[in-house]
Amino acid sequence: MASVKREEAIFADLPLNQILFGDCLDILPKLPSHSIDLIFADPPYNLQLQKELWRPNQTPVVGVDDEWDRFANFEDYDDFTTRWLSECRRVLKTTGTLWVIGSYHNIYRVGKIMMDLGFWILNDVIWHKTNPMPNFRGARFQNATEILLWAKRSREARGYTFQYQAMKNLNEGKQMQNVWHLPLCTGAERMKIDGKKAHSTQKPEALLYRVILASSKPGDVVLDPFLGTGTSAVVAKRLGRHFIGIERDPRYIGLAQERLKNTPFCGVDERELLITPSKRAAPRVAFGQLVEAGYLKVGTVLYSRDRRIVAYVKADSLLRWDSKEGSIHQIAALAEGKPACNGWEYWYYEDEDGQLISIDVLRARYRAENGLE
Repeated sequence: MASVKREEAIFADLPLNQILFGDCLDILPKLPSHSIDLIFADPPYNLQLQKELWRPNQTPVVGVDDEWDRFANFEDYDDFTTRWLSECRRVLKTTGTLWVIGSYHNIYRVGKIMMDLGFWILNDVIWHKTNPMPNFRGARFQNATEILLWAKRSREARGYTFQYQAMKNLNEGKQMQNVWHLPLCTGAERMKIDGKKAHSTQKPEALLYRVILASSKPGDVVLDPFLGTGTSAVVAKRLGRHFIGIERDPRYIGLAQERLKNTPFCGVDERELLITPSKRAAPRVAFGQLVEAGYLKVGTVLYSRDRRIVAYVKADSLLRWDSKEGSIHQIAALAEGKPACNGWEYWYYEDEDGQLISIDVLRARYRAENGLE
């Protein structure tokens, strides 16, 4: 179980895998500068129902009426946002990134403040809730989305983590887009107190899984200044990351602790299962190297996945398709009528059993057999 700690002095070392009890405006200034790899923030939305709202069956809608989400006016909310974001920028490594989630009530104010402070926004990600709450008044469109802003510390910052290949694998081999179709937190995952939902805006673990997998590495430190019931800490632990959570409500801390106690940490033995090798980081292997080393013979027939396009390997490693010749990338692009195409992912050869095998498999084998991994 992670420990809970209220700290009065500046931390000499990072309080890894701890929940810090208190207000983030008091605790963030005590964390060391440039010490955090990833920050996920789910701040107050400043969302309050102006009057009671009832469902068609005459049961009341339980909105966000928590004390922590109440601000006197926009000026107070902006001041609060500026203060916690400034501290987040200070503690973030130059290679680190920040995610902030919000609704239309606050995210545009938050985004402006982020940009004013020097953050550089990399993406806005639209979370499409596949099971959203209906609009009971019927006076506007059903609100089925929230927005996540992903930013690096500054425009000039370099070396931030983006697990492109892991996201592509997670999306069944297709480049992951910035619209994520995920359900709200429901069922057994939803934390309850006395049969009622414990936290009005608890996020689903699937959402945090994508955030943390995409923008951190095993062993990185994930900070959540508004921990709530602990979703970010739970997912960080599942994925072999360290976490630091800040929370001022002891009821939420108790629930987070219970979740963490029941969450196994993915340790060193499983660490290799957490890593998706980046193809860009792998040693470069030219297609010609496969040809000259005999991994593909002159005259080998290459196919598109659907066998619709057929090309032949030449001695100089170019491909011949109809009357055209070019590299594996050029011919793939020509065949598909596209300005560019990754030939390593496009072309296949036929094995002895007539099965199509990607030439990228051959490239991986070449690396392994020639000590290039």
